[in-house]
Amino acid sequence: MARVWITRAEPGASQTAARLEALGHTPIVEPVLAVRALADVVALPVDAAALAFTSLNGVAVFSVLLRDHPDVAEAFKTLPVFVVGDATARAARDVGFARVESAGGDLNSLADLIAARWSPTQGTVLAVGAREPAGDLPDMLKGRAEVRPFPVYEAHATGAAAPDAFDVVLIHSPRAAAAVAIGSGLTAAACRNRVAVVISQAAARPLASLAFGSVRVADAPTEKGVLLALGKAPLAV
Repeated sequence: MARVWITRAEPGASQTAARLEALGHTPIVEPVLAVRALADVVALPVDAAALAFTSLNGVAVFSVLLRDHPDVAEAFKTLPVFVVGDATARAARDVGFARVESAGGDLNSLADLIAARWSPTQGTVLAVGAREPAGDLPDMLKGRAEVRPFPVYEAHATGAAAPDAFDVVLIHSPRAAAAVAIGSGLTAAACRNRVAVVISQAAARPLASLAFGSVRVADAPTEKGVLLALGKAPLAV
């Protein structure tokens, strides 16, 4: 079993830690990113006909916004909700959304799900997410569904240093990979006998300069894919 550095932001980091413990690994929670709610969100767009969430972070921040706007919270929770993956779907149901569908994959899967279930005539899908999203969901669905971005949070680098003792690092996004490569203090020499498990090829690219002994890319860009890749990764290189 391995000592696994978890770099993703909370609340996902603690969820990943629990899954790793169940698999017999030793999690080291040291996020290189943190999520901050945007202070300038003062009103919720009441013309939304459906919601889309691309991450756990969007669900967590939006649920707090709804608590601050009880006059419209119940109406929002009755809307159809499309989410990128199963963990995000569980989070959405846990905070009270009743009509949740999971794409079970990545942003492309979410776009396909919305295109299959929604049409421009049904109204606006509000894409709740980051100020600087990893992908452009409205553009992906242009002509197939009306999607409007609604940024509620931003991710920023924590400046956290790499832990002294770890065998494997888990990378859940290209932005996290960049923070590990640039801000964690890791050197190529320190990575030579360590393993990086990444969610996608895009998340692998920023790590090139660190020359990890092994970089394993998940077969599917999901938390499950990352954990399956961890199970396949050589822990001695």
